[in-house]
Amino acid sequence: MPTGPGAGLGPRPEPEPGPGPGPRPESGSGPGPGTGPGPGPRPGFSARLTAPLLMGSLLNPLNTTMISTALVSIGHTFAIGAADTAWLISVLYLASAVAQPVLGKLADTLGPRRVFLAGLVVVVVSGLVGTLAPGFGTLIVSRLLLGIGTSAAYPAAMAVLRDESRRLGRPTPRPVLARLSFAALGSAAVGPALGGLLVSVVGWRGIFAVNVPVALLAFGAALRWVPADPPRERAADGSAPKLSLDPLGIGLFTTALTVLVFFLLDLAHPQWWLLAPFAVLTVVLVRWQLRTPRPFIDIRMLAGNGALARTYARHGLSYLLIYCVMYGYTQWLEEARGFSSGHAGLLMLPMSVTALVCSLVGARTKGLRAPLTVACLLLTVGAGILVFLSGDTPLAVLLLAGACFGAPQGLIGTSNQAAVQAYAPPGNIGAAAGLQRTAQYIGAITASSLIALAYADAASDSGLHLMAAVSVVLAVLLTVLTLTDRALRART
Repeated sequence: MPTGPGAGLGPRPEPEPGPGPGPRPESGSGPGPGTGPGPGPRPGFSARLTAPLLMGSLLNPLNTTMISTALVSIGHTFAIGAADTAWLISVLYLASAVAQPVLGKLADTLGPRRVFLAGLVVVVVSGLVGTLAPGFGTLIVSRLLLGIGTSAAYPAAMAVLRDESRRLGRPTPRPVLARLSFAALGSAAVGPALGGLLVSVVGWRGIFAVNVPVALLAFGAALRWVPADPPRERAADGSAPKLSLDPLGIGLFTTALTVLVFFLLDLAHPQWWLLAPFAVLTVVLVRWQLRTPRPFIDIRMLAGNGALARTYARHGLSYLLIYCVMYGYTQWLEEARGFSSGHAGLLMLPMSVTALVCSLVGARTKGLRAPLTVACLLLTVGAGILVFLSGDTPLAVLLLAGACFGAPQGLIGTSNQAAVQAYAPPGNIGAAAGLQRTAQYIGAITASSLIALAYADAASDSGLHLMAAVSVVLAVLLTVLTLTDRALRART
């Protein structure tokens, strides 16, 4: 079977690592472009290689949750209300949804190490801008830059692992992919607690400043341990390869997605007229992607690679459900049940712990269908529990509801990440990983709009039940999509 950049648009055989010792050393190969300092070949998927990738990849999810405990303090500083401070959340989601596939494409074209390092530079700048911000508008700019800068890490990390797989001649082990999921889940879980500590000790500017040392540490580690980008293949005539960035395709995609996100941000007061320019932009984008020889989004590949397209749909729908609980259930605990922010955080602890544990469990499974099916069933059960919650529901049931959504978060994150690695064309893994995160953020934005529709002015039992009923229907749909996916059957 061919293994070059254009090979295999469908599932590729993926031997799974056994429980034995770590990666076997290369034999009979001398130092090459990817060889680290010192004599002899570099060991495969070493801790040094993955450490900077993990540090960079935790910054985006960390900043999505860390801001939650600083919004009230920021509002008091600039004399603004909750409707205004909510833009600090939305702008990072919007920037991340657009930037992930764009920077993934750049990682595939220019080299993942370059894009990874450039993203960290933008993170440092954003941290300094936010720390020194004289006004609220400057904070918005800081969060915009932060969304762009942190979006480089995950697709670039996936591309680095792809290059390492090519060097070793074997797929990336699932435990290595699980570490990326674990970093994202763990940082998102500790974000509110870390944010609260920083606000209490140094003020809200600390949640911006903390990005600077983390990004600098990741930058230094990447310079030292991530190998130089492999040289791009030359053209048939021996000339230097041309960059295939497709700026028009990137521009059309960015504009269309921005219009869609603005529509989704306020479903309570839908701006229906936005759907017209979105439809026009989508048609123009599709026509251009079909005509250009090196498209930003390979429409033909996606049309012929149903396994990858279904992975995106499954991932976005899964996180729509997860974010409904992460924000909607927490809000109900505080406003309807009367728990303090600290107590609500403790009640959500089972969700965070089970997410972390199950991300490691998912990494040890050899197939994809089983963990995804279990995750779908738990989402259905968890949403069903929410339908019956009320003001006198026992504490144990509240804890169980959170745990039912934590386990799927770990299993889905790890399994869908492995699915993208398995189904995406090797030469486009960066862009493919970016589109996976775009699907996740669209799910998050849609979830926030559904919560606003259900709760209106304040969280209530009836609003929670409405959101939970919709979640049950979506969870059943997700279960059907998973069980009927023929590609997943082949990888059980």
